[in-house]
This record gives sequence, structure tokens and C-alpha cells, in this order.
Amino acid sequence: MFARLYSMGIFGIEAFPVEVEVDVSKGMPCFDIVGLPDTAVKEARNRVRSALKNCGFDFPLNRITVNLAPADRRKEGPVYDLPLLIAILCATGQLSAHLDSCVFLGELSLSGETRPIKGVLPMAIQAKESGFQELFLPAANASEGAVVEGLQVYPVEHVGQLVAHLCGEKRIPAAVPDTSYTGPAKHLLDFADVRGQSDAKRALEIAASGGHNVMLIGPPGSGKSMLAKCLPSILPDMTLEETIEVTKIHSIAGILEKGMGLIPTRPFRSPHHTVSPAGLAGGGTIPKPGEISLAHQGVLFLDELPEFTRGSTEALRQPMEDGKVTLSRANGSVSYPCSVMFVAAMNPCPCGYFGHPNKPCSCSPGLVSKYLSRVSGPLLDRLDLHVEVPAVDFDDLSSGQKAESSAEVKARVNAARKIQNERFRGTGISCNARITPDRLHEVCCLEPAAQELLKKAFETLGLSARAYDRVLKVARTIADLDQKETIQSHHVAEAVQYRSLDRKYWMKEL
Repeated sequence: MFARLYSMGIFGIEAFPVEVEVDVSKGMPCFDIVGLPDTAVKEARNRVRSALKNCGFDFPLNRITVNLAPADRRKEGPVYDLPLLIAILCATGQLSAHLDSCVFLGELSLSGETRPIKGVLPMAIQAKESGFQELFLPAANASEGAVVEGLQVYPVEHVGQLVAHLCGEKRIPAAVPDTSYTGPAKHLLDFADVRGQSDAKRALEIAASGGHNVMLIGPPGSGKSMLAKCLPSILPDMTLEETIEVTKIHSIAGILEKGMGLIPTRPFRSPHHTVSPAGLAGGGTIPKPGEISLAHQGVLFLDELPEFTRGSTEALRQPMEDGKVTLSRANGSVSYPCSVMFVAAMNPCPCGYFGHPNKPCSCSPGLVSKYLSRVSGPLLDRLDLHVEVPAVDFDDLSSGQKAESSAEVKARVNAARKIQNERFRGTGISCNARITPDRLHEVCCLEPAAQELLKKAFETLGLSARAYDRVLKVARTIADLDQKETIQSHHVAEAVQYRSLDRKYWMKEL
């Protein structure tokens, strides 16, 4: 007695079809699973056996052999519980149905109820691309699977319910995508609540408009962390393609909120400084996405940057350039996208008051130098805007006047990003920060006066080739905010000022 039906597997961020083959034959009772299963897949034997008995079906006292094909690709997780149970029912004649166009996904409890699984969105997308027409999955994952158009998604709550559907006794209503879903209401800090710091707000507006990396440096209590946490409130709206990319990563990581179809807002990740390099960039025996990938199309905020280990911060250098992180292991390589806005905040010294106009610094020059050297020159060079956040004056703190709201700032950011979307349509470039070297001078057209100013700044400040490129990209964003096609001298002047702060603090190191 033989039966075959279909499920899905995950490798990295992509899914692949899996054939679940079950053979029930005479012999000593046993239950073998082959096809490179991990421990969770092997444990499906016990869950499936108990679920069958507790749902009133007969478990065959024969030799059961299960093959998960292709046999050379690793199968992970409890996703194969449901297809295994249905395949055994078909192989033993307890269920008769035509299932060639169906895909089954889901973990089972011992009583036959379904439990949610990871990675439903990429598996549903692959099921549609592979020509399958129906997808049966746990009811808790229905909203996520229903996002894929052209695929009938059936939410299964219990094995008995699924069998009744397949036998034609009682149909399961297909899940309907909630197109009105906008995500749970989140309280975002508003720029209107930040007192003073107009220069820092302007820098973050530029960063949000062009997707640029930012360094915020200043004394304790100046508002660096609050400014960074206000950033999500002015980030441009995501396109559908960006939304799907973000949701796929969060689905694979298993952190998608219950009942959520697509993630509607750009992610904001702020890991603690004790995070490991693998936790930040991704890794593990079976490579999983790290914080930088979970922040894809959003913000990765590292508060108190010098407190992170050197290995953790240096692991970000290549992903920040490439927009993806590749994790290589003996069983293969996995690439996760990580196109992020990297935002870092730090004090200028251990006590925090180095360079403060009023409070004296209690740190020795050697201690200050050692503290600043925890941030390497190559990492600093990859940060487009270096922004000083000075202590806030009493007049600003006590003022009852409301500052410009995030909604007003976001309107300008969306307008600038719309210009970029039109400029880079069909090129794969998402924003000015991602302009490729071959298009840099084509896109960043300078007026003669701006060209001369940039030349003087390059020679005077001793900018690297990377810093030159980043100044151009920031100037392009400032011009977009100003609704100008050509970069003018004052755009370059503002961009250059954001590259000069490192000379104040890192003068000895650079």
C-alpha cells in the first residue's frame, strides 16, 4: 500500500516542494522516516501515531516507511506532521481522495489539533509557483497563507475537520485575505515631542529620505536614543515587494505576530550590546537570519555602539555594503537580504562629557582614545552622516511650543522617496544609499560650483573613495528633498558637514 502527497521545505529564505511518500507493507511493526530529516521531523512519528488514535483512526501495525524527497535536501521542523498523517490514511485505505494539486503543512498536537508553523509565506508563494491549487495549513497561519493570490488556502483546526473536507462531508471555508489589515496600532514616538535638536532632526530626515546610515554622538541625556526611536515615525511607506520580503524573513524566523498577513510597517530592531556576532549577522549550525536581516527594509539601531564587541560590529561591515549576508556551512550557503538603515548612538568617552562646553570630562586622554578606538575606522567610514547631538538647553526643555510633527516630516520624506522610485524604476535600486558605482555620476549631476566645493572638501578633509561616494549620495538626497534635479553647492556643503565630525573625536585614529 503506497501513497504520495506534497508538502514544502525551507532553505534560507526560499521554499522548495517536498514529496511525502508513504509505504505500508507487511513485516515487523516499525515507523522509519528517511530523506535527511532533522530531529523534529523524526519525532513526528510519535505525534502522528497519537493523533491518529485519538481521532478515532487505526494506526497500522505494519512496516511504515516514509520518504521525504528530494532526499539530498535537509528537512526541518514539525511542518510534515499533517502531510504524514494524511498520507498514512491514504496508504491504509482509510481515506480516498485525489490530492495531486494539494499541499499540506502543519504541526499536530497529540489530540489531532493543528499548531502554527514557521515560514508559511515563502512556502505558499512556492506552492503557487509550482502549480499547486490548494493549500491546507493550521488555522493560526491562514492570514499569512491567504496573502498569495490564485491559491485556495484552507485553515485547518483539527484532523477530523480536514478528513471530513477531503471526503466531501463538510467543506472548510477558504481563507479570505484581509485587504483592510493595517497591522496593530503601535505607539510611535513623535518628533513633536523632542525638544530642541533641530540639526539632528534634519539629519535624520535626510537619512530617512535616502536610506542612509547615521552615527549619533553626544553626552548622556541629550536625546540620542529618543531621536533614533522617533525614526520609524518618518520612514517612507513600504512598497508591496518590500512588504513581502520583510514578511518572509520574519515568517522564517518565527516572529510574525499571530493573525498577521503582511507586516505593514518598516521593522525597527534594537539588540542589546551583549548580542553575539551570530545573533547580529546571522548564523548557527543551520543558518538563521540575524538582527541585520530581521531589520531588512527598516532600521537596525545599536545604542552605546562602543559597548558591542569588536567581532559583532565588524561582522556588519560587508553586509552593510552588499545589502545581503551570506552564511556558508558544510551543507551549503544561505543568503539573507539585509538592506537596512544602520543607526548607531554613542557617548564621546566613558564618562560622556568629552568636548562638552560646560561639564568637564573626568577621563584621561588615553582612556578617551581607547574608548573611541572601539569603533573602527572602516566601520565609521560606512556611516554616511555623523551627527553631533549636544546637550539640550533649559529654554528648549521648558518651552511649551510644539515642534514640527513626524507627519509633516514624513510627507517630505515620502515626496523625496517618490522621486527616487521614479528615477530607479526597473533597476533594482531602492534608494539613493543603494546607488551602484556605475550609475553614481550619471545620477549625481553636480553644478560647477558644487564640483569645486566637493574637490576642496576632498583634499582638505582627506576623504576616502568610499567617503566621497557617500557624500555624493547624501547630496543627491538633499537635492531630492529640495526638489532639484541638479546638485547645487549648498547641497554639497550640507553633505560635507556630516562627514567632518569624526575629525573632532577620532582625529588621532584617522
